[in-house]
Amino acid sequence: MAKVTYSGVRESKPGRVNDLGSTGKEVEENFRKGCLKRADRSFAQGLQCQQINSLAALMSLEDAVFISHSPQGCVGCAIMAIDMYRVGQIHRGVRNVKNPRLIVTNLDQKSVVFGGEPKLREAVEKAIDRYSPKLIFVFTSCASGIIGDDVDAICDSLQKDYPDTLLVPIHCEGFKSKICASGFDAAFISINKYILKHQKIEKEEGLINLFAPTTVSYADQKEMERMLKLLGAKVNYIPFYSSLEKIRKIPAAQASTSICKVFADEFMKTLEEDYDIPYSHTVMPIGIRNTDKWYRGIAKVIGKEKEVEEIIAREHERIEPLVKKIRDRLQGKRVFICGGTGRSFAAAALIDDFGMELIGLETPTYDDDAQIDIEYLNGIHKDFVIDIANMQPFEQVNLVNRLKPDAFIGVPEWAAKLGVPTTHVLDGKRPTMGYDGLLFLGNKIADQLENPGFNKKLAAHSKLPYKDSWYEQNPFKYITEGGN
Repeated sequence: MAKVTYSGVRESKPGRVNDLGSTGKEVEENFRKGCLKRADRSFAQGLQCQQINSLAALMSLEDAVFISHSPQGCVGCAIMAIDMYRVGQIHRGVRNVKNPRLIVTNLDQKSVVFGGEPKLREAVEKAIDRYSPKLIFVFTSCASGIIGDDVDAICDSLQKDYPDTLLVPIHCEGFKSKICASGFDAAFISINKYILKHQKIEKEEGLINLFAPTTVSYADQKEMERMLKLLGAKVNYIPFYSSLEKIRKIPAAQASTSICKVFADEFMKTLEEDYDIPYSHTVMPIGIRNTDKWYRGIAKVIGKEKEVEEIIAREHERIEPLVKKIRDRLQGKRVFICGGTGRSFAAAALIDDFGMELIGLETPTYDDDAQIDIEYLNGIHKDFVIDIANMQPFEQVNLVNRLKPDAFIGVPEWAAKLGVPTTHVLDGKRPTMGYDGLLFLGNKIADQLENPGFNKKLAAHSKLPYKDSWYEQNPFKYITEGGN
């Protein structure tokens, strides 16, 4: 049977749902029966598009220029990735901190009528003249897709004129998918096509590809590398703070794993098919249970199952007394969690380490992987509300106001303005993952709960942009199918 090439659009895989309001028990049962249907919203308050995830995945690469073939506004949310890149340099001891080389072609009305090819050609030529980079990534956008600019052909033509710079087009038009993780897939598809080129190279004993997104802190990187080195592995940490040389080493690896559950999952499948690289795809290593599971997953792939059990036993002996101290501070607290698919489910498992109760969970998509996590969570938490939503804050504030959690874990702005103590789990500046990250994150949650003054003052002096009547309505009323 011929291999079916993955399109890079996550909706193309059966069973994925992006719009849903339900409970943990109901969603588990309905997914198992095949009753979850792909729904929509009759009203939506913005979406995260693919381009920002494609940009963020690669923006810290050395000797690279990033060209967004788009209107100027499309790169506005790149500020988060830029901030992470700058902070990451400081943490890594870089004294001369710099911004990524990001260029936007600034498509306008004239471009829509006559095409944006001249602007893209000019941008590439200026990038090479100014920076002489090894790599130029060209990111498409909704506008360039609607215009119909043949970005691949333009890059191929320019490649002949500039053989010393590798041009890599990335198709991340925002309208292609409502699942923002499709942007990661678009970046990796282009890396495979234009950089790796399906060429197999000699394997390097003990080398492991460790895929990491921009929101992983340097402390987390060091923790993951520490854990893998205890297994005798050498780490190829990619693509964050990576280079063209490290990317070209990908096919030499003995195995692959990812820190984020949805960051490189599709790419690791491709690497196994094209380069005979087995992989581990389990969970994001946040909390004791998930860190153990992640660790055992990669150890099994490289044949170190006995060794990993000895290491896990030592780590547990070291951290469990410290975890108990945190549990004494957090026992019984009710929590609402919001984050990316991998991070939200991982944080929901984490809070069980501290004796906390999950009452609400917001995550962008639901699929087979999420079902595994929900089955576990339903076994340790009472029935909780689940909101499948790609950035729909109007639903979140309704739920948080209705459920009144003791703590909110996730992107904090909206909940903080309701006066709820908040902790940011999408934190590229502080430890979150592994055995050491668990301790930092637990103490951080406890400190916030014990010192909620800032959020209370914020709530007293700010107002969210919703009418009081909205808080009395069903938070899922705009989900056209599958809502309560």
